[in-house]
Amino acid sequence: MTTIGYLGPRGTFTKLAVDTAFNGEEKIGFETIPECIDAVEQDVIDIGVVPLENAIEGTVQLTVDYLVHQVRLPVMAEIVVPIQQHLLVHPNFIGGFEKIEEIHSHSHAIAQCHQFIHKSLPKANIRYSSSTGRAAEFISNSETQQIAAIGNKLAAKEYGLKILQENIHDYPNNHTRFVVLTKSEELLKIKHSKKGDKTSLLITLPDNQPGALHQILSAFAWRKMNLSKIESRPTKTGLGNYFFIVDVDQQYDDVLFPGVKGELEALGCKVTILGTYPVYLMEL
Repeated sequence: MTTIGYLGPRGTFTKLAVDTAFNGEEKIGFETIPECIDAVEQDVIDIGVVPLENAIEGTVQLTVDYLVHQVRLPVMAEIVVPIQQHLLVHPNFIGGFEKIEEIHSHSHAIAQCHQFIHKSLPKANIRYSSSTGRAAEFISNSETQQIAAIGNKLAAKEYGLKILQENIHDYPNNHTRFVVLTKSEELLKIKHSKKGDKTSLLITLPDNQPGALHQILSAFAWRKMNLSKIESRPTKTGLGNYFFIVDVDQQYDDVLFPGVKGELEALGCKVTILGTYPVYLMEL
């Protein structure tokens, strides 16, 4: 049986993505993103699923940096999941927002609900946890009932919590991209039709070359290759040194991509293919 790892415990959005995308496999939760990625690299699990980007809060930098600097695993698929954040309380909780003294959740979930917290829970103290699932678990096991967690309906169901307020995220079009990592593409059996294809490139610019970024973008532009994302991250070799992650909305081919790679390498850039993969859009 295929084993799939995810950012756990039960009740996280990553677990929700895994449950939506895969059938019947053994699923194992990990406390952190690096632990899940390491487990794939060390063959402890067959497939790892970790969050990459949220529509409201942007890139999950830990995922990007770990895949670039620590463990190079190819991205084999992308799962896009709609995110609905709810205010969860103990089943014995009585009262309204004014009774809540603390809010527990992952930092990204807290940030996605900033305006709701600011307006409805201004006096509540914020406590960060490793995941939304861990926050829900804490609320479930706590003897203090004047606390709440931010999480999804799966977390509420898994830990027997009450949803005090639904859809507390600040913006309605809230989605998260999850990447699927595995050494064996043959193991992927995602139970949805794909939305499209994508190829991700890691590009390192030559030192102190004026106009280098413009030249990089031009290499894609004149070939009419659509870029859905371009993001800079520090190389961790000194101030002012960056690499770029570029997402191209098409599958790797034997004409356009080698042409881009050759042109950029002629400019002194280093180009690495991080993955070419199908994209799946899930409906909850």
